[in-house]
Amino acid sequence: MPEIGDKAPEFSSKTDGGGEISLSDFGGKPVVVYFYPKDSTPGCTQEACDFRDTMPALAKKGVAVIGISKDSIRRHDNFKAKYDLNFPLVSDESGEICEAFGVWVEKKNYGRTYMGIERTTFLIDGAGVIRDIWRKVRVKGHVDKVVEAIGTL
Repeated sequence: MPEIGDKAPEFSSKTDGGGEISLSDFGGKPVVVYFYPKDSTPGCTQEACDFRDTMPALAKKGVAVIGISKDSIRRHDNFKAKYDLNFPLVSDESGEICEAFGVWVEKKNYGRTYMGIERTTFLIDGAGVIRDIWRKVRVKGHVDKVVEAIGTL
């Protein structure tokens, strides 16, 4: 499981719109990589819309945002179109990226145990080093905390 100060795990995967993206595509540029459980669920939708609304300010600072879940490209395309999202959504159907970042974990809900994505955000600097990590994210106010941390880069 990567920690603050570690080099972020490299990945390459398909994105919405039939694209492909690698973390190394952003070399020299800070990147927010956030993992979320599922497209079009209330918390995930709110988090995506909060990042969407903050993108103009982040872009001015040269910061990119990437959302990652295990949803299919088709689901990502629908989610992105429905909420007019302005950043790429990575499809990690194999779970390799989630495993590399340590966000595929055992979860418990109403007495049921299962494996799933722990809502987590990584702030990665232009050299590819993890500068901050938010685990078990509570959506309300989260993006504000990320923006505040970006100011310290």
